[in-house]
Amino acid sequence: MTQLAGSGIGDLRQNFEGSVLGPDDGGYDDARRLWNANQDLHPTVIARCRSAADVSRAVLFAREHGLEIAVRGGAHSISGMSSVDDGLMIDLSEFNEVTIDPQARRARAAGGALLGQLDAAAQEHGLATPAGMVSHTGVAGLTLGGGMGWLSRKFGLSIDNLLSVEVVTADGRILRASDDENPDLFWAIRGGGGNFGVVTQFEFQLHEVAPMIQFGMMFWDLDQGAEVLRMAREVIAKLPAEVNIVVGAVSAPPAPFVPAEYHFRPGYALIVPSFGSAEEHAAVLDEIRATVPPLFEFAAPMPYLALQQMLDEANGWGFHAYDKGFYLDDFTDEAIAVITEHVPRKQSPGSVVLFYRLDNAYSKVPDDATAFSGSRAPGYAGFIIAVCPTPELLEHDREWARSLWAATIPVSRGIGSYVNAISDTGVDDRVRASYGAKYDRLAAIKATYDPENIFHRNANIKPA
Repeated sequence: MTQLAGSGIGDLRQNFEGSVLGPDDGGYDDARRLWNANQDLHPTVIARCRSAADVSRAVLFAREHGLEIAVRGGAHSISGMSSVDDGLMIDLSEFNEVTIDPQARRARAAGGALLGQLDAAAQEHGLATPAGMVSHTGVAGLTLGGGMGWLSRKFGLSIDNLLSVEVVTADGRILRASDDENPDLFWAIRGGGGNFGVVTQFEFQLHEVAPMIQFGMMFWDLDQGAEVLRMAREVIAKLPAEVNIVVGAVSAPPAPFVPAEYHFRPGYALIVPSFGSAEEHAAVLDEIRATVPPLFEFAAPMPYLALQQMLDEANGWGFHAYDKGFYLDDFTDEAIAVITEHVPRKQSPGSVVLFYRLDNAYSKVPDDATAFSGSRAPGYAGFIIAVCPTPELLEHDREWARSLWAATIPVSRGIGSYVNAISDTGVDDRVRASYGAKYDRLAAIKATYDPENIFHRNANIKPA
């Protein structure tokens, strides 16, 4: 553990609105804990910021004392990049206010806000903005990488609904970035991750989303995988924008609506929420069950907030996790063969392969409008996520994830992926492949705002 010379931590505590913790302070072990139990890091200093001014002080303090910086929003970084050994963690968890302007349909979320806070505040007014699928995820990390979820077919990515940000840069300045103020920084932040500074406030566009939505979930056995994926290929190609389908290779949850004999049984699922009419939703479910009858199913109206929290427990704190990501044009026969060959080899019931459909509103945004690490052509974002109760089980499922990912390369868009699904470190080739032609522009902007690469605990873009 690095020791600070002289007064050290005491210097940072002066005029600091939040709290500053060292290894000997009460609450330190709780504050350093991350969502992924496989990451056990020990910062020299944890700066629990309550304002942009606090963040600025913490950045300048770290630079003065030669401390590596990590930024913790929701602490969901599977790679553990939101903490650091022997460095300074900027902890935004107590800087989490969310305010809603229902008339302007705008939301402001501080850098430490969680998706559940943003969802709940907006839904008080029958509004929402596209966000992720686990409500205890941080708004910041999710958004900076792009932000995809249930509403992405209808309203695009989180960054497509981002109107402005407040950001603390590597030199301690507090800047506003939007289309008409520091537009180069605003472009880069929308998909470029945490490479350009610490975002302390997000301003989002909100949309009407009714408090009750239609929901369906259908499940099939492992040996039906090829049939299910071929059926999904046909059904999803003609979905209305109001309906979304996430395709998953999962184990059946021990939920009340799942027959007891199928609890934890591995197989394939389609999760089908609808933000339109009940009739439109029922027609999609009818086509699915008529084509490949499911082993079991559940369909009912559901609160939008319940949809947003549906995966929370299965992805609770304390699991050991690892992930890999890729982009897929479609469920080609070749891709289906790879998926169905590897899926049965997972061992943890919590480990999954998920496919998010990206089209409609997502595809209406020009490729070069943001720094997002993916083509706007219709397709799928694929996620291979090992979620294990023990480190021993993770050893197996990590190798399973890597093996499946390697096998997808010939049948997918290559080694590039959604940057929020890059949990390996030192993978410059994957980061460059993910950003493609945008990488050089990002590197030039990085050289302007962070020439010394102070913010490098991320899918790192090197300064030009």
